[in-house]
Amino acid sequence: MSVLAIDAGTTGVTALVVTDNGQIESMGYEEFRQHFPSPGWVEHNPEDIWQATLSACSAALSRASGSPACVGLTNQRETAVLWDRRTLAAPCRAIVWQDRRTAGMCGRLRDAGHEPRVSELTGLRLDPYFTASKLAWLAEHEEGVWEGVETGNVAVGTVDSYLIARLTGGKRHVTDPSNASRTLLYGLASGTWEPELCELFGVPEHALPEIVPNYGPIGFTEPSAFLGLELPISGVAGDQQAALFGQTCFDVGDVKCTYGTGSFVLANLGGEIVRSEEGLLTTVAWQTPSGERTFALEGSIFVTGAAVQWLRDGLGLIGTASESEALARTVPDSGGVVFVPALTGLGAPHWDPHARGLITGITRGTTRAHLVRATLEAIAFEVRDVVEAMTGGAVPVLKADGGASVNDLLMQIQADQLGAAVERPALQETTALGAAFLAGLGAGVWGSRSDLRKTWQLERRFVPGARDDAAYERWREAVELASHHPSVTG
Repeated sequence: MSVLAIDAGTTGVTALVVTDNGQIESMGYEEFRQHFPSPGWVEHNPEDIWQATLSACSAALSRASGSPACVGLTNQRETAVLWDRRTLAAPCRAIVWQDRRTAGMCGRLRDAGHEPRVSELTGLRLDPYFTASKLAWLAEHEEGVWEGVETGNVAVGTVDSYLIARLTGGKRHVTDPSNASRTLLYGLASGTWEPELCELFGVPEHALPEIVPNYGPIGFTEPSAFLGLELPISGVAGDQQAALFGQTCFDVGDVKCTYGTGSFVLANLGGEIVRSEEGLLTTVAWQTPSGERTFALEGSIFVTGAAVQWLRDGLGLIGTASESEALARTVPDSGGVVFVPALTGLGAPHWDPHARGLITGITRGTTRAHLVRATLEAIAFEVRDVVEAMTGGAVPVLKADGGASVNDLLMQIQADQLGAAVERPALQETTALGAAFLAGLGAGVWGSRSDLRKTWQLERRFVPGARDDAAYERWREAVELASHHPSVTG
C-alpha cells in the first residue's frame, strides 16, 4: 500500500508516493510564479498553485508502481485565498504569509488595545504574518470581490482549503485545526471560529471553512478534476505541524526545526495550552478523530533559506544554493561580517514587521565567501534565538529537516551554537512525509504512531563543538540596529 502526499509550499508543489514502510517510491515537483507588486507585498495566483499540484502529482504517480490508497495534503500556512464556490476560479491573487502590507493595520489594532485579547484567544500576535488582517485588507481594497464573500458566493480560506475544494470539485470547504489556528480567527480554548475575532477583522463566519480533524475521512477526489482518480483525502496539516508529525515528534518536549524559505522551530506541548512570555506562538499541532488536540510552541523565522536565494538571485554571489557550503568553507569564519536577513521584517522572538535587512562589519578584506558564511551563521543565530526563548537553552536534541538542512556546515554551526546535538533524518521531505503519515493513519495504512516511529531513520548526528559566543553577541547588536530601520510598508 502507498499514500500520495501533496506538499504545497511557498515556491512550488512537491508530490510524493510513500510506501507503507515509510520510503519514498516516487516524486514530482513543480515551481510556480511569485508576484511582488510593491515593496513588502508577496502574492500568488491560486490557479498557478493548482496547476503545479496537478503537474507534480502526475509526475509522481507516473513513476509509482500502483495507485495509492489515499491522499494527504500539507501547505504553506496563513496565506489568504478567495475562490468562487461554483467555478472554483480565484477572483484575485492570494496574499502570501510573507506579505507585510497590513503592518499599519496591525499597528492600529495594537494601539487600540486589542492585542491582549487577541493573544488570549488565539495564542498568536497581531502581526501581518497571519491570515485575518490579509482578509480585512481584501475587504477594504477588493470591494466587488468581497461582496461575493458577504453573499456567500465566494469562499474564504487558506491554501489547504483551496486545494481540497479543487481536489473534490468544490464538494468540500474544510480546513483543519493546525491551519485554522494560524488565522487569528480560531480560539485555542474553544477549538472553533471565534465570533468576536470574525467581527474584529470583518470576516463573515459563514464564508470560513468547516474545521475537521487532521486525519480521518475528509473527502474524495473528483476524477474529472484530479487526474481521473477517486481517492479518499484522509490527512491534512499546515506545513510546520506536518513536519513535526513527519519527524515523529510525538512526545512532550520533542523539538524540530524546518529549514526552508523561513525556519520554523516547534516543540510538542502535549494536551496543554502553554503561553509564552518570550515572543513565541502557541498553536495546534494536530487533532485526532476523537477530538483530542496536541499543541505546540512555535518560533517562526521569516527568512533563512530565502536569504541564500537572495545571495543567488539578488546579488549573484553564487550560482546555486548548494554552492553556499563549499564557498563558506573557504574561510574559517565570517571575518566579522554580520548579516541580519530581515528581508520581510523580523519574526520570533523579535516580532518587528518594520525591521529591514542589514549587513555590518564589511572591510576591504571582505569577500563573497565571508558574506555567504555570515548568511549561514545568521540562520544558526536566528534558530538559537528561538530555541533559547523556547527552552531556556536546555534542548537535548534538535531534529532538523528542510532544504537547507542538507548543508553540513550549517548543521554543524547550529549544533555549536545550541550546544546540543542536531539530528538529520534519512528522508529530508519530512513535511510531505507528515502529510503521508496523517493520511495513512486516517485510511488505515498504518495502525498507530508507534508504527510510524519505526519508519524514522537517522542519517547523521551533528555533535556540538566550540561555540563562538562573540559572534553571537555581534549578531544581537546587529539585530538591534535592524529593528530601528524606517518602515517602507506604512
